[in-house]
Amino acid sequence: MKPIEAYVSALKNGPEKDTRDIACQASYTACLYASHIDESPRKDTRKAACEDSYDAYIYARIVDKGPTKDTRKAVCKNPEYAYMYALTIDKKPRKDTREGACKDPEWAYKYAVSIDKSFHEDTYNAVLNTEYEEKYKEFINNLIKEEIV
Repeated sequence: MKPIEAYVSALKNGPEKDTRDIACQASYTACLYASHIDESPRKDTRKAACEDSYDAYIYARIVDKGPTKDTRKAVCKNPEYAYMYALTIDKKPRKDTREGACKDPEWAYKYAVSIDKSFHEDTYNAVLNTEYEEKYKEFINNLIKEEIV
């Protein structure tokens, strides 16, 4: 039985250890199983979901309905999902999500603007010598102008 088939079977017959174990062979179906079958977080489904940054983000948002050490670690491997996690789950800046976002200048810039909402050495260093450096400087200059006015 494939992971998606185990999920469909559980939709019809309810949760069972066998179908959950098979669904957990793929991060996406582990997320679906936790959300629609178990309707609650579990260590096994979270562990499986954390094999993929996107699925870890979805698990944190829909199943856990908040941050966990495991989902945060998984999303921080991907700059986009580190940014999204900080924005929508943590709802504040953190060193680990900032470091994750800073792996890519685009997400470092967006992190500075939307989450830090100020200068941070890590985000600035991530955008140096990229197309985002001038945008970052403009963002900081506008912040300074707002403080003066």
